Amino acid sequence: MTFWPRNRDLESTRQSTSRHALAVATALSLTSGLALAVQDSDLRLDSTGDLYAVCSVPASAAEYPVTRQACRSFIEGVAQYHDLVSKGRMKRLYCTPKGSTVDNGVQVFNAWAAANASDTTLMGEEPAVGLIRALAAKYPCKG
Repeated sequence: MTFWPRNRDLESTRQSTSRHALAVATALSLTSGLALAVQDSDLRLDSTGDLYAVCSVPASAAEYPVTRQACRSFIEGVAQYHDLVSKGRMKRLYCTPKGSTVDNGVQVFNAWAAANASDTTLMGEEPAVGLIRALAAKYPCKG
């Protein structure tokens, strides 16, 4: 799943990643004085269920800006890592259509997680595993 232009060089990718990290840090610092429903411990992503809890916060919630950025950053990070390691000998685990975005990834993951929310085994897995399962189910590689 490529969520950034394929012709972007590594340095501009690093700069973009740094900007995303700065945006998350800024958002967290700006909201640290507010009484939000999401506490620091809630933003732990120890399981697929945790990722689903963060990624499914409604837009009307006060903590939405922070959780949205955390969700999007996690998904983009996993997607970038998958793209990098699958350029070598590793087989791609999923194949997204051209033009896919991080928001598509969020929607796909949330739909998959909602459909599997009662499966404690799946929801207990590492969040990257759950995300890959969701993307592979929606975007299987052909051939």
